[in-house]
Amino acid sequence: MTGGARRTGRPARTLVVTAVAAERDAVCAAGGPYTPHTLPGGLALHRGTGTGPVLDVLAAGVGPAAAAAGTATALTAAALDGAPYSLVISAGIGGGFAPAAPLGSVVVADALTAADLGAETPEGFLPVTELGFGTVTHHPDPALVRAVAAACGAHTGPVLTVSTVTGSAARAAELTARHPGALAEAMEGFGVAEAAVAHGAGVLEIRTVSNAVGPRDRAAWRIGPALTALTGAFAALPAALRAL
Repeated sequence: MTGGARRTGRPARTLVVTAVAAERDAVCAAGGPYTPHTLPGGLALHRGTGTGPVLDVLAAGVGPAAAAAGTATALTAAALDGAPYSLVISAGIGGGFAPAAPLGSVVVADALTAADLGAETPEGFLPVTELGFGTVTHHPDPALVRAVAAACGAHTGPVLTVSTVTGSAARAAELTARHPGALAEAMEGFGVAEAAVAHGAGVLEIRTVSNAVGPRDRAAWRIGPALTALTGAFAALPAALRAL
């Protein structure tokens, strides 16, 4: 719990950031109740009520820029209210790298990596860090990763943030060669992490797998089961947070 939360006597709060409303609703279905709250700029925050670990859930939009902007807005509003968040979770469905992350599985990231933040060169891709700028990876607290993964029955490994969803076998192979051990790809985790770290909050990413990373085949997607798995993961989350 942060100092601000202790001063006000409020329970520890966690911000959960999804891309779209369907993901937000899947998270909210795991607990609640929630009350609506409008953030500056018109974003709708579902504010959790109750005691113990309390989750506030925000659908911030698709992609790392929207995720970072929405997360920063929510974090700033909470800080001004005197109750800053201690943890921010990027959550939703995503693509899994077969066979390590099969359809319907849960992934908890031990690294949130911007997979395509950098420059193409004749010698290959250079991440922005090798250009002398910023970072491309944020690492959550390992104890938090272990506890949440155990509670959710999840795989742990790197989750890649991309601005363009992979749609070919060649691109999938390129990503796995560049990021050995990557389990999933999505579009928001790194953006959420950038905002969380800037505000001094912890970060985590939880993904459930709706499709395989590779050739785009909508007929093979399993969005419904992945959303159901997301609800199940968040139903198990409070116990892990209490234990920590």
